Amino acid sequence: MALATGTARPSAVRTLWASTLGKKAVMAGTGVIMLLFLVVHMLGNLKIFFGAAEFNSYAGWLRTIGEPVLHNSWYLWVQRFVLVVCVVLHAITAYQLSRRDRAARPQRYQHRPPARASYATHTMRWGGVILGLFIIWHILDLTTLTVNPLGQAHHPYENVVADFRVWWVNIIYIVAMLALGLHIRHGFWSAAQTIGANNRGRDHSLKVVANVLAVALTAGFIVVPVAVMTGVVS
Repeated sequence: MALATGTARPSAVRTLWASTLGKKAVMAGTGVIMLLFLVVHMLGNLKIFFGAAEFNSYAGWLRTIGEPVLHNSWYLWVQRFVLVVCVVLHAITAYQLSRRDRAARPQRYQHRPPARASYATHTMRWGGVILGLFIIWHILDLTTLTVNPLGQAHHPYENVVADFRVWWVNIIYIVAMLALGLHIRHGFWSAAQTIGANNRGRDHSLKVVANVLAVALTAGFIVVPVAVMTGVVS
């Protein structure tokens, strides 16, 4: 039997990953997954207003999701793994698309790019860096409890309250949530363009949705440290 000649054809996955459209699709898809997680996470955080028993019960319930098929806390580890993969893929595709965009324009602009486009680019780039650093700090703070002022396992309400009684912790959290809001606002619009959901008739509605999501999530996350700082939650 004659040996096959020629170079093997790349797989469909590799071809998709190598294309600009494929990278944008990966970026949009991982962004949607993370956005859904943020909505659920924010709603869960708001349970802190119902008291320690309610909040701690909710946190405990998260560890039992999937039982008896899954063992205690397995769901949380699966969720964390998926989110880490999404964050890594999102960051890699963002970096690669940025480099590809610059390579397509080897010469400097003879005229400055539109202020709106420049603002969006810088917001997404530096907002992503801020959020990446915040994720690392947030894990060390409320997941591993390494840097948490209280750091008591299985006492999530008490750990959160101890956290937001520290002024500089509040600053870190609020700055990160403001960056998150801007990232969501621009990211939602970019994702809509990537999947072809936008057109002249839908543009206004999509922008409204992007703004509402950004404001709602930002406010929903920031209200917790503000409540602790003002003594509403203690």
